[in-house]
Amino acid sequence: MALSPLNRRRLRNFRRNSRAFWSLIIFSVLFGLSLFAEFIANDKPILVKYQGELYMPVFNFYPETAFGGDLPIEAAYAYEDVQCLIVTGGLEECWDDPEGLLTDAEDGVVAGEQIDKGWLVWPLIPYSYRTVVDIPGAAPSAPDGNNLLGTDDTKRDVLARVIYGFRLSIVYTIIVTSVASVIGVIAGALQGFFGGWLDLIFQRFLEIWGAMPSIYVIIILFAILGRGFWILVGITILFGWPALVGVVRAEFLRARNFEYVRAARALGVSNWTIMFRHMLPNAMVATLTFLPFIITGTIGTLATLDFLGFGLPSSSPSLGELTLQAKQNLQAPWLGFTAFFVYAIMLSLLVFIFEGVRDAFDPRKTFQ
Repeated sequence: MALSPLNRRRLRNFRRNSRAFWSLIIFSVLFGLSLFAEFIANDKPILVKYQGELYMPVFNFYPETAFGGDLPIEAAYAYEDVQCLIVTGGLEECWDDPEGLLTDAEDGVVAGEQIDKGWLVWPLIPYSYRTVVDIPGAAPSAPDGNNLLGTDDTKRDVLARVIYGFRLSIVYTIIVTSVASVIGVIAGALQGFFGGWLDLIFQRFLEIWGAMPSIYVIIILFAILGRGFWILVGITILFGWPALVGVVRAEFLRARNFEYVRAARALGVSNWTIMFRHMLPNAMVATLTFLPFIITGTIGTLATLDFLGFGLPSSSPSLGELTLQAKQNLQAPWLGFTAFFVYAIMLSLLVFIFEGVRDAFDPRKTFQ
């Protein structure tokens, strides 16, 4: 689909804004990698070959019995005896001398007989966000060759939790910001376009709604409804949608008596078409100006709730929970540095991107 001349000019302006353009590239790479977090950081192999057949533990549940073991529970792929069963094709001798059999299996011969060698393909980081790392010493442990960012206070790998937590924060922010912005734009457009009693009633409702202590209400609702990702998304949208109402309302109040609007009404164009095809594009600059603040505020809300212990469950890969751990473990500075740099990089990139989008929609700004 070909872009209109106006959209081509906007795209050209965005590309010429080098800070926004490179921020978009860096953010896209980081977020794209986080979408495949299961293939980057996981305590399950990506691919397993056993007796000539391929298995994908990343997506499927396989009991230990599927690889010649005795237990009907999910195979613990990190254990040497399970790896021995896979490599040697399920030989019973694995239970007696797994290390020796693994060495012999490299030549494809065990106990004088030829075997169909199996293998496992592991992710770059052999830990998931919930994996407890089996290493000596007290938790949290300092960064080393196996745990590049160390472990937290329950010996979970910090780098794995950062990868999953980054994805969770961005997905949460995208969902909340998108839905809340759509609701806020529609509400503000209706108020500004029709005015009168509709605008008056809406404004009184927003004054009451905006005066509510949202954080405390969210904590109370969590105590009643329980803690979960979609519950948090719904409650945050419930309190986040008024953010854009004021600016959209002001733009529509200003533009509803313009000549092109009156001409469209005289031609019999529907109110919905006038509002969202003709008036809304002119209000986009002011709307996009506030979008970076909404995005950073949404991420801050999630971090605040997790930091206070009223956000996502503690088992979730939360960056706010990592910040709380940094506060509780001052003897482990790598936790605080990790949380700070992750938030600083993530928020800076998002602000730069949406500043570029805002400037691209502004007809007064051009970039050489």
